Amino acid sequence: MTNTKPLIIPSFKSEDEEANWLDRHKRLLEAEMMRAVKEGRTLTRKQFLARVKSRPVTIRLATRDIDTARELAAEKGIGYQTYIKLLLHEALQKELRANHRNER
Repeated sequence: MTNTKPLIIPSFKSEDEEANWLDRHKRLLEAEMMRAVKEGRTLTRKQFLARVKSRPVTIRLATRDIDTARELAAEKGIGYQTYIKLLLHEALQKELRANHRNER
């Protein structure tokens, strides 16, 4: 183990503030992630899936959209289905936040 203090991520008032902080601390975050991997503090895919409840769904998507997802996912080094799930999750969270703002 190293004697480097772990990086503490603060709370943010906005997504812009968070994005700016993450951008400024990118190298420290990467180093922390590598330390976590070396120390065994990360989850395997199997461990993660055991903690997250999910169920299979069948959905028809345009071939062009699937091809685009495959291309973008490959650039990020992840599978296209994982990429689509990430996009869907982000879109749902954004919509949920927008709905909550409109209710106020």
